[in-house]
Amino acid sequence: MSRITLATLTVTALFAAVVVAQQQPAATIKRTPLQTVDVVGSPYQTVTGIAEIAPNVNIGRHTHPGYETGYVIEGDMTLLVEGKPPLALKPGDSYQIPLDAVHDARSGDKGAKVLAVYIVERGKPLALPAP
Repeated sequence: MSRITLATLTVTALFAAVVVAQQQPAATIKRTPLQTVDVVGSPYQTVTGIAEIAPNVNIGRHTHPGYETGYVIEGDMTLLVEGKPPLALKPGDSYQIPLDAVHDARSGDKGAKVLAVYIVERGKPLALPAP
């Protein structure tokens, strides 16, 4: 099995694990993995994907074993990072989520589509539900 095929299967499994971990119905969010790239000489990898969030839903409180940054492509949402004020986001806006920060997102009336990039520890689940 080629390295690219293995990486694609790993990313697909990680995105699927996020959905299960958040215990949300499949219809609330659709994640499409685009690529995974190892950060040479470190225990990290970058995971890039598209998240399509249904209208008027919360995706569920969770954390990542690393950092997340994203760019809103369509729709709108409010990012809810524990300890910070809610952040309203619209197309063209970007956001950053610190290491291990508990966070959630609430989509607006039209839902949201986001390009997300994670810099996470290799071999760990992409996301874990928050207590």
